[in-house]
Amino acid sequence: MPRASERGAVAVEFAILAPLLIMLLLGIMEFGRAYNVQVSLSNAAREGVRVMAISNDQTAAKTAAKNAAVSLNPGLADTNFTFSPASCTSGAQMSVTIKYTLSTLTGIAGPFPMQGVGVMVCGG
Repeated sequence: MPRASERGAVAVEFAILAPLLIMLLLGIMEFGRAYNVQVSLSNAAREGVRVMAISNDQTAAKTAAKNAAVSLNPGLADTNFTFSPASCTSGAQMSVTIKYTLSTLTGIAGPFPMQGVGVMVCGG
């Protein structure tokens, strides 16, 4: 078969596959970002509950959690935090829940609600 009859075949194949490859790449980026946000939320909740279990101070716990999650954009606000129970008594369990809404880079799907939870025994 002469090569002249195959001209443009590669361009057509690329035009068919390029959108699929781009969508795959964007999906990998979105899932990686969501995983990073989930890890940040879990670490921030753990740090917040640790400070709360030691000092029984919600303001200090929120500050510690915000400092642990500096990679989040937008950052955490005070309204993202839930403390249960409100104060920490020695020997009781304290739980800190951080709720966050993840907006996607592409805007195709979402926003997605995410949360990180930390639980620790009060010992302060």
